[in-house]
Amino acid sequence: MNCRVRCHVGYVPSGQRVVGLSKFSRVADVFAKRLQDPQRLADEVCSALHYTIKPAGVAVILQCFHIHFPNLESVFLGSNHQGWVKLQVCSGSGLFENENAESWGDFLGLLKFRGIDVEKAHRRESNDQCWCPSQSSSGEKTSSSNGPANPGMVTAVASILRSLGEDPSRKELLATPYRFVKWLMNFQNSKLEMKLNVCGRPEFLKTNGEVTRCEKRIHSELNLSFWSQCEHHLLPFHGVVHIGYFCTEGFNRIGKSLLQSVVHFYGFKLQVQERLTRQIAETVSSLFGGDVMVVVEANHTCMISRGIEKFGSNTATIAVLGQFSTDPAARAMFLQSIPNSSTTEE
Repeated sequence: MNCRVRCHVGYVPSGQRVVGLSKFSRVADVFAKRLQDPQRLADEVCSALHYTIKPAGVAVILQCFHIHFPNLESVFLGSNHQGWVKLQVCSGSGLFENENAESWGDFLGLLKFRGIDVEKAHRRESNDQCWCPSQSSSGEKTSSSNGPANPGMVTAVASILRSLGEDPSRKELLATPYRFVKWLMNFQNSKLEMKLNVCGRPEFLKTNGEVTRCEKRIHSELNLSFWSQCEHHLLPFHGVVHIGYFCTEGFNRIGKSLLQSVVHFYGFKLQVQERLTRQIAETVSSLFGGDVMVVVEANHTCMISRGIEKFGSNTATIAVLGQFSTDPAARAMFLQSIPNSSTTEE
């Protein structure tokens, strides 16, 4: 799962046995760095703590924020896509085995006292509706429209699972190679002209006849969402794009839908953020004139799951063309128009 997880652990010591705080974080990390689903992760953390430190009871609540990447065709057709899906699961042992036990009320009250807003959690059984948004019926239908998955690629993914010590024939993994290949094929190369034609190329006409020597003003489109795949790590990254451009008085402004289509086109490829920023700027410049500034803010899964493992960090890149490259005041004016924390998922 491409998922950010907050783990809350409560326990009632048995006798005088109290455990150092770092131990809980280490146990959670051990089980999180596996192929997982949220309920199994909560159960494994709870079980490991219960049998290791032997308390009177252990409670685990996971707040999961699942990255829900859309299908390429769906975003070009303008569907209202929800980028993050929140899920909460719990697990308990001993005094916390009964979800209605008084101990659960004490634990939830303590979390609330610490400023952590946690809903009353319920254990999700295996026959509950699937937690993964990409496995919804609508998601499966959208994916199937791209045709059958390449059998060689599916076999290769199954081989990778075996190399990780997993069993591809395990019930939960049976369809995983197929789904991964179908998702990965969203990022294959395609022609920009074809994708722009889906939205329709607008006619850029002067609204009041010929206009000469008119003042140019800065126009902007902010928070255009994008999803992409890091070519260094084959891990997803996502965020928002802000586009500023000069438009002469009397000309039609650029439609937001067309700019969003350009952003989606370059996002749905194997990418690096710097190249993505430059490509968007160059394409917008070629379509509508040379004075363009693009800012991309992105959250990178690779920064969370490997390397520095830094939660909540994001990266910003800038590309400037035309007047923006020579006019510091124009750059500053556009940057000041960008809202803070645009890439926050919550």
